Amino acid sequence: MPLDAETIAVSTDRAAHEWRRGRAVLLQSATGNYLALAAETLSETALDQALAQALALAGAGAAEAALALTAQRAAVLHILPNGHDTLLLPLAELPVPVPERASLIRDLADASRDLAAPLRGPYQRLRGAPPQAAAAAIKLAKVAYLLPAAVLIPLGEAVLSELLVRVQVEAITAYDQAAAESLKPVSQARLPVADAEDARLYAFRAADGGPEHFALVIGRPDPGQPVLARLHSECFTGDLLGSLRCDCGEQLRGAVRTIRESGGGVLLYMAQEGRGIGLVNKLRAYQLQDEGFDTVEANLRIGYAADERWFLPAARMLKLLGFSSVRLLTNNPEKVEGLAAAGIEVAERVPHKFPANSHNEAYLATKKKRSGHYL
Repeated sequence: MPLDAETIAVSTDRAAHEWRRGRAVLLQSATGNYLALAAETLSETALDQALAQALALAGAGAAEAALALTAQRAAVLHILPNGHDTLLLPLAELPVPVPERASLIRDLADASRDLAAPLRGPYQRLRGAPPQAAAAAIKLAKVAYLLPAAVLIPLGEAVLSELLVRVQVEAITAYDQAAAESLKPVSQARLPVADAEDARLYAFRAADGGPEHFALVIGRPDPGQPVLARLHSECFTGDLLGSLRCDCGEQLRGAVRTIRESGGGVLLYMAQEGRGIGLVNKLRAYQLQDEGFDTVEANLRIGYAADERWFLPAARMLKLLGFSSVRLLTNNPEKVEGLAAAGIEVAERVPHKFPANSHNEAYLATKKKRSGHYL
């Protein structure tokens, strides 16, 4: 029976929060169940307890416990690729004594020590295609804004205590789509802002209970015409603190001015910090950039893609506001393609760039060279 939207949203969100607390969840799939823990929040006690529980229930199957890593992170650790986005390292073959396994697992997931204290392999991966549960575990870590790595302990058909939070692989796989499609406006108010006094702010919330997205509608744009629109991913450091490492703050304020001067439009403020990896992981990427890696390389080293955003939530918001066609303020071709793929006509791409400073020159150059931005 297909999962309903509420089950998808609630079960995945609960599991993600359990992982942020350092607790295990029961990951269920058609091919068997797994006791799963997030690598970033893993403790020796939690790992020992989970392995003991699995051994009691599944016997020798517990010996197949493994660490799931993304192909990007595995490449950094010089682990041979397997042709899949996810691979597994058997815990039994980790080159450390048993009491130190959790510490090594956290280090394997975390790129912050790669250069200062290189990890000594070689690390052996399991052969063959990883189970669907491995990719689902990586996705769950991303939903929780944790480092994308997880411990999987197979249980076969065995099931643990009812007190354990459960989530199906299918729910995690369908999570993004279900969350975007469940977005709905929950509040709105007139909001005069410094560069556009005639503005109204709308809040949109999804069924998963996650952070809200916002839309600032400036003036009275005509839904029958392509609306001037900006998709802006939230940036705490740039938007609020005025960080010079990026151009986000300038893009945000410049978009409001441009929209107001053009007679009206909409600015979507998306809860997609750090191109979808979250603020904590963005700070990790900044640390790596200070060690000489560019913004793309930094994301890949911590196990994420160069850009984890997608654009169905933005398309859903635009449609709920009555807009089906936009003149898009952006330098990013992926935004144009992503919005069009989500059912919004992009009638025109409107350039939206600002002068570099000494702190973000390399960042902007990387966006142009590595990500194809029109800069």
